[in-house]
Amino acid sequence: MRKTALAIAGSDCSGGAGIQADIKTMMANGVYAMSVITAMTAQNTTGVTAVQESVPEFLAQQLDCIFTDIYPDAVKVGMVSSAGLVRVIADRLSFYGAKNIVVDPVMVSTSGSSLLDEASLDVMKNGLFPLADLLTPNIPEAEVLSGLRISTANQMREAAEMIGETYGCSVLLKGGHSLHDADDILYRGGNDRNADREADDRVTDRFLWFHGKRIHNPNTHGTGCTLSSAIAANLAKGYDIETSIWRAKEYLTGALSAMLDLGAGSGPMDHGFFIS
Repeated sequence: MRKTALAIAGSDCSGGAGIQADIKTMMANGVYAMSVITAMTAQNTTGVTAVQESVPEFLAQQLDCIFTDIYPDAVKVGMVSSAGLVRVIADRLSFYGAKNIVVDPVMVSTSGSSLLDEASLDVMKNGLFPLADLLTPNIPEAEVLSGLRISTANQMREAAEMIGETYGCSVLLKGGHSLHDADDILYRGGNDRNADREADDRVTDRFLWFHGKRIHNPNTHGTGCTLSSAIAANLAKGYDIETSIWRAKEYLTGALSAMLDLGAGSGPMDHGFFIS
């Protein structure tokens, strides 16, 4: 029977990020994809023109419809920009006992601007993050969550552990914002911390590095959405967190390596690169 995954995020009408990227990614990774929309956006490769949020009542109705009919095997949470919506998501995920929850904490734009007010961030920290099996912050987001300045591998390790211990979950701190590599570090926390470990020279205690080759492609719109959705899809299929991340990174590498070039700005990746 086909496994299922739910994406909770905003809509990107140009198709490169958000719900559209989530659905493409989940289907490419072999699961049936469903969606709950937190906001409609008018955007393209050059920027965002307008945002129209869902109201909390309607967001709750979307979630109820999903969980009472086609119960998802995994959930990915992306952009949520207001405290009321975060509260609804945390409440419904808790109520339905959602499993394999991957949260991509979209808090800081590529330019460094904050995308969340303090109230929304507080609700995320106190209500949503403790429900997550895995958080996938990039370096600017991890700096916000940990309060640390991150510019070295050791600082990535320290921040990932601090975040994981604070929220009781595993953390994949993404190194794509560093200058010379695309290395990510996983801190195994939460329910995974007592799991049996296979001998592996990449593993030290609760940490695992995922070494990646930087791909010189300027079209990287939606990389965070894509990676977190691919991880969720693989968790839905029964893979453990480590294997799900490896498979997701391989998929992301393929989508970037296809060198799709659309639009006047930072364009989308080729989510269907394997389709001729």
